[in-house]
Amino acid sequence: MSTIIRARQWLTTHPLALDAALAAAVLTCMVAASFVDPRGKDGITWSLNTPDDLSLVLMTFGAAALVFRRRAPMTVLAVTGTLSLIESVTGDPRAPVAMSAVIALYTVAARTDRHTTWRVGLLTMIVLTGSAMLAGPLPWYAQDNLGVFAWIGIGATAGDAVRSRRAAVHAIRERAEKAERTREEEARRRVAEERLRIARDLHDVVAHHIALVNVQAGVATHVMDKRPDQAKEALAHVREASRSALNELRATVGLLRQSDDPEAPTEPAPGLVRLDELLGTFRSAGLQVEVACTDHGSTLPAAVDLAAYRVIQEALTNVRKHAGAEAKAEVSVVRVGPNVEITVLDDGVGEDDLPDAGGGHGLIGMRERVTALRGTLTTGPRYGGGFRVHAILPVTTRTSPAKDSV
Repeated sequence: MSTIIRARQWLTTHPLALDAALAAAVLTCMVAASFVDPRGKDGITWSLNTPDDLSLVLMTFGAAALVFRRRAPMTVLAVTGTLSLIESVTGDPRAPVAMSAVIALYTVAARTDRHTTWRVGLLTMIVLTGSAMLAGPLPWYAQDNLGVFAWIGIGATAGDAVRSRRAAVHAIRERAEKAERTREEEARRRVAEERLRIARDLHDVVAHHIALVNVQAGVATHVMDKRPDQAKEALAHVREASRSALNELRATVGLLRQSDDPEAPTEPAPGLVRLDELLGTFRSAGLQVEVACTDHGSTLPAAVDLAAYRVIQEALTNVRKHAGAEAKAEVSVVRVGPNVEITVLDDGVGEDDLPDAGGGHGLIGMRERVTALRGTLTTGPRYGGGFRVHAILPVTTRTSPAKDSV
């Protein structure tokens, strides 16, 4: 079996050798068939008479033309058809030169479209069969004339069937390759979205905790000499904030681990269940935060729960950084129909009242996170001072990249 496979592969890479072997086989068949006398007294008989010189020449040239059937199929069909036409008009008894024309027509049908096959096949059939019936030495209803008609139809049909099969196989292969490319592109898209999600989480974690560390460090520096007890308390808050930052960074970066890596993080992503803990960190940093209304009774999807937590975290971080030391914040989480609405208000009067005035990415990250869940985010200054962040997150989301990546 391996020898046959190697021979097939070699013939596939050397089509000219394959066509030469085919031409030799066709010539052998035509010469052998020329000894058959279909009109013998006792029916079809084998005769010892060799075909005439003209028939041998026509058979030789017809077979030789088949060597080039792949390079110029139409030209080869014209040559073999002309040789067959000459034989059908002059040969008696007739030699099977038309066999080369049938092979050439098969090649044309296999390498062109169906419309061309119909046109060329009908033309070849009409010319060869009509000339044999009208100008040949045999009666128009002779078996030889009907045989030419039948073999030409078989050649065209077989070639068209081979072409259709090749086209079907090629289409299946293309669909498989396209599906493979689509899977690879989908995998790359999911990786990119996961990286973006992790980048958002890293930004939210770092911005929140570093802001708290900065505030508490400033307090400790200010009261170090006069009130050392308060300075120690501020430094304790710094240590707690830094420890929380390290833990969240470890959990977030741990998402990049492989499944077989040791000590993979098992801590769930933060959500609204940890809202009181989050607000406590801001209160310990000196920010007055009030909870107007919370919705603790609903169970939110993981992606929505995480997004709500991150929006509140980033909004309060912006309040602490930009709204001034005496600013107050108000947080509201309300379930309204199929949505959950998060609102963060402040009455800050700081110089950089707009959270994105310094060129940060806080509002951009919030907007990307909310948009990924097909929600809406509205931000802007409040009338009379302060800033407002309002996010609407659909609780029952359609399939989206954000849900897939969580």
